[in-house]
Amino acid sequence: MTTSTATASTTSATTGQRVSLRTALTTGAVAGVIAAVINAVIATVARSAFDVSDDFQPLTPGPIVMWTILGALIGAAGWRLFVNKGAGSRALLNKLVPVVVVLSFIPDVLLLATDAMPGTSTAAVLSLMAMHVITAVIVVSAYRRTMPTR
Repeated sequence: MTTSTATASTTSATTGQRVSLRTALTTGAVAGVIAAVINAVIATVARSAFDVSDDFQPLTPGPIVMWTILGALIGAAGWRLFVNKGAGSRALLNKLVPVVVVLSFIPDVLLLATDAMPGTSTAAVLSLMAMHVITAVIVVSAYRRTMPTR
């Protein structure tokens, strides 16, 4: 007699179960907190190793935590919408995620181009961009695990 075990993500992927909003938001929140902690470390390294000014507000703890978690929650809700649409979500998300990450760089580049914020520097902006990439890697990994694409 053989037995088989399947994880929740495998079951969801093979049976076509819809992902609940609770699952999506929980995944987004947990991944967001993990990413926020890593982003805070990136900001600390940027301030010490690259002499990024403490005046540059986007690299202070409040905005880092708020925007990272909010972005992860919004991303989780969006990911859920595509996954629940069914077949083809994998191909679509494989194209959409890199586009969203690149688009997330636009405000960073504008900060550098306009020098509108105190403490803006190339190192500060590159640190923000690195934080966007790190966040995307963390949250997409979590989304794929709990909300597998089809």
